[in-house]
Amino acid sequence: MLRFTTLRDICDLERLSPGCNFICCCCWDHITCVGNFFLRGSGIAVKLKRASDSASNINAMLVLRHCHRLTRFGPLSPQRPQASSAGAWCSLRLASSSNNNNKEQRWEHPGHAPNLRLAFAGLMAGTGAVLAYGLHHHKAEQGDVVSAQLKAQTSQLPIFSQEEVTKHRTLKDGVWVTYKGGVYDITEFVPAHPGGDKILLAAGGALEPFWALYAVHNQEHVLDMLSEYKVGELRAEDQKKQQSAASSDPYSSDPERHPVLRVNSLKPFNAEPPPELLSDSYVTPSAIFFKRNHLPVPRVDPASYELQVDGLPGGGLKLSLEDLKNRFPKYTVTATLQCAGNRRSEMNAVKQVKGLNWGISAISNATWAGARLRDVLLAAGYGPDAARWARHVQFEGLDKDVTGTTYGASIPVNKATNEEGDVLLAYEMNGEPLPPDHGFPVRVVVPGTVGARNVKWLSKITVSAEESSSHWQQNDYKGFSPTTDWDTVDFKSAPAIQELPVQSAITVPADGAAVPRGSEEVTVKGYAWSGGGREVVRVDVSLDGGKTWQVAELRSSDGGQNAEPSPPPGRAWAWKLWELTAPLPSEARQLEIVCKAVDNSYNMQPDTVAPIWNLRGVLSNAWHRVKVNIVDSNE
Repeated sequence: MLRFTTLRDICDLERLSPGCNFICCCCWDHITCVGNFFLRGSGIAVKLKRASDSASNINAMLVLRHCHRLTRFGPLSPQRPQASSAGAWCSLRLASSSNNNNKEQRWEHPGHAPNLRLAFAGLMAGTGAVLAYGLHHHKAEQGDVVSAQLKAQTSQLPIFSQEEVTKHRTLKDGVWVTYKGGVYDITEFVPAHPGGDKILLAAGGALEPFWALYAVHNQEHVLDMLSEYKVGELRAEDQKKQQSAASSDPYSSDPERHPVLRVNSLKPFNAEPPPELLSDSYVTPSAIFFKRNHLPVPRVDPASYELQVDGLPGGGLKLSLEDLKNRFPKYTVTATLQCAGNRRSEMNAVKQVKGLNWGISAISNATWAGARLRDVLLAAGYGPDAARWARHVQFEGLDKDVTGTTYGASIPVNKATNEEGDVLLAYEMNGEPLPPDHGFPVRVVVPGTVGARNVKWLSKITVSAEESSSHWQQNDYKGFSPTTDWDTVDFKSAPAIQELPVQSAITVPADGAAVPRGSEEVTVKGYAWSGGGREVVRVDVSLDGGKTWQVAELRSSDGGQNAEPSPPPGRAWAWKLWELTAPLPSEARQLEIVCKAVDNSYNMQPDTVAPIWNLRGVLSNAWHRVKVNIVDSNE
């Protein structure tokens, strides 16, 4: 006797095995189980997961829910089977009869006797689909897409209104969000979110506006993770309201960038120049100066621009761009900026970290011009009384997310007000108005300090007893022990990065490059820099992995120009470019070139990455190493 099974019974995949066959008795389509796929005779493929993921399996089977009855059948037997009950209006009956000692089998269905050919056509179509799957696996993958679309259309999860979703905005009430028509309860995920509690900004509403800003979320593994928290569907009329209110791409007005840049992230835009270009110019051209944006680039009208200074007695100060240019003396400073994540890729090679996979070029050098921050603060009322309680100067930019939250940071007040701190409210870069990517019309330039504190598109300055409360000051850009992980990290336990450690890297030759033996020598180039105004006084270079060393030649100007005099102690804001030409070892087939820098406080770089590894991949300044191959002229 054959088994008759409704779709509702098909939940336990352990009962299903390759070769199981089903006939839908309402549409007469044939369905065959092949591995973890169900193939319909009409060509639709439904992929099932293993039995350990029962929820996903049930959802996949729901793709077939428009088939009111499924009948399971096995290989046809030469023996006469028992017929099914005639009272089952949507069952399938297999009968057999004998004619001249030859057995003939036929399918019968109440009211559908003429459909014998149709039934077998479905069977043959299903068999053809199975063969097609085996021969053309990619067609089954295309079926997965169809399956996902159908699953979204036929989900039996509850329907929620936007009003119901909005009630879940706290950890106490549960944190619900919507995404592409689905409703998700992410309460359990909030503590593990790499971006901290910023995810709560989307609580009770749609994720799309936030993911438009942080496009790194639009990856398959992130979507897979989100799918685990799905609890329902958003009501159709509320979905339409969301779609009509959806904003355009916030990055659509971003400026054009030079095509030579190596892009780490498009939205927001983050990119670095090829290393070999860095050592070509002591002052980095603005077009290839590394780009580090956290949010969309704002469009600012210089005529209506206004800078607000508050926190001091006297009611604050408001300045236009023309005020900055005309009311305060113009100062020029050549200073290097470096991202905290420069050389993060080397930490990723040791153990995966979270952050943009920067190479060695998230560092550049420029000549900045503008008003001194010290002069502006004095004009706003800073004096001995304020100096007794003020500890920090906070900055806010004009770049913001959909909630209006702006990028912010702060620096110690002593750095801001020190006459030798050289902190600028810059409106020029390399003799031209600031480019949009670099903060037009005004940015803060804090020489010797990590790039994250050099706030662009500056809108507000606040003198305060407290640090900036910004996410980027409190919950990012901090260093931790190699043993600290995302389960144990406490951002409040570590100070915000300000001055950066001594750094150097090899820009030429590149890792893996070939050096002709006939040249008889190799030229190595690179950069070196140290934070806090500490001058680099020496760069050591090794061609044998650190066994022996040679001292490189340092320069602080471009070739053909007079060398800059040594800066005053504590005010060495710009990098040194360095170069070494050395003979090739006679028997060597490969060179491991290593560099390390020393500053005037005799700070030196650590020899390996592992001891300084940290979960955010910041402060990466181990000896830089490249391997090059020596090739004979006939190779």
